[in-house]
Amino acid sequence: MKKILTAIFTASIIAFSSPTVFSAEEIVLTNNGGVPSLRGLVEISDVNKAEALKKVPREQHLIDRNYVQQPPLIPHSIRGYQVNLNANKCLSCHSFKNAGAMGATKVSVTHFITREGTTLSDVSPRRYFCLQCHVTQADAKPLVDNSFTPVDSLR
Repeated sequence: MKKILTAIFTASIIAFSSPTVFSAEEIVLTNNGGVPSLRGLVEISDVNKAEALKKVPREQHLIDRNYVQQPPLIPHSIRGYQVNLNANKCLSCHSFKNAGAMGATKVSVTHFITREGTTLSDVSPRRYFCLQCHVTQADAKPLVDNSFTPVDSLR
């Protein structure tokens, strides 16, 4: 009796553990968790060919903000700028010391305040990596439809 039960149990384990056959589209949706993406029906592990870099004008007019407290947009190309633990190219023009001579906008005083509210004599570490908030603009096709309108006070 034990041998028969063991054989039935083993057979059922083998039957239920055999691979299930899916179509290619079902595999893609299964591997992506069923979430459609901007990449289309491509497996997550596949690497897409990178798009060409967008053209950013060398200099352009100051770009209007769309909402209160929006970080200012960068009106010039930053290709080749180094912003890491050892250097911050942005501060070579935008620091309080250099902004006047360079004709650049000074770093906001809010960038000198720590999380605890202490005012420092240099840019706070939490505001040192400029490109976390400030971005350049390029004339690129939007990835998704957008119906955003700026607040009335900024029009």
